[in-house]
Amino acid sequence: MPPTPQTYVKACINGVRTPDQHPNLPVTPDELAAEAVAAHRAGAKAVHMHPKNADGVDSLHAAEVDAAVAAVRQALPGLPLGVTTGFWALPDPGQRLRAVQSWTVLPDFASLNWHEPGSPELADVLLGRGLGVEVGIFHAEAAQAWAASDIAAHCMRVMIELGADGDVSTADELLGIIASAGSPAPVLLHGLDESCWPLLEHAGARGVQTRIGLEDTLLLPDGAVADGNAALVAAAVELLSR
Repeated sequence: MPPTPQTYVKACINGVRTPDQHPNLPVTPDELAAEAVAAHRAGAKAVHMHPKNADGVDSLHAAEVDAAVAAVRQALPGLPLGVTTGFWALPDPGQRLRAVQSWTVLPDFASLNWHEPGSPELADVLLGRGLGVEVGIFHAEAAQAWAASDIAAHCMRVMIELGADGDVSTADELLGIIASAGSPAPVLLHGLDESCWPLLEHAGARGVQTRIGLEDTLLLPDGAVADGNAALVAAAVELLSR
């Protein structure tokens, strides 16, 4: 079923998960490209991915990022594409800045978790390179700090990212703080594992963007293990289109 005009679903095709967690988790550039194409065909309007090294671990280094982005670009030119800048992948603010500055094959946007060390400085670097910044907000303290920052006026997307214990009341609290900032950026809400599908439905009810993929859950709404990202995207689109 094609998405309705009100439905915006982004695919998050691998995340920090490793191949031992799902047999079809994409790791190599070719695998990432294939899953990105499949997710788009299932209804995803954009794709977010974590380039990985040969061990299946997240990488911010140019060798892995450039190869992953180039593979998706070749497979599906024009697909809106983003990558992580997660601090866990390179837990030193200076090294993380230099890694991002070394990318030569650029995505369209990068996610940036506001509570992580060095994020305001990294946001400036991303914007300076012409990349969209989708800021990740994990809790009220981060939401308030972001709302008071100069970056709030320049983000391309604001993501409310809740853990497995996330609930609707927490989502609504963060939605309120973000709205108070007056940012022109659209808001995206998503959960993780147990909270994934309930918060996806709440995103639909609140009229904000959402996302789905093997990063956020391995399970379909009925509890069955999804065979890949396309199945998850298709289920999300169907659920939101009711």
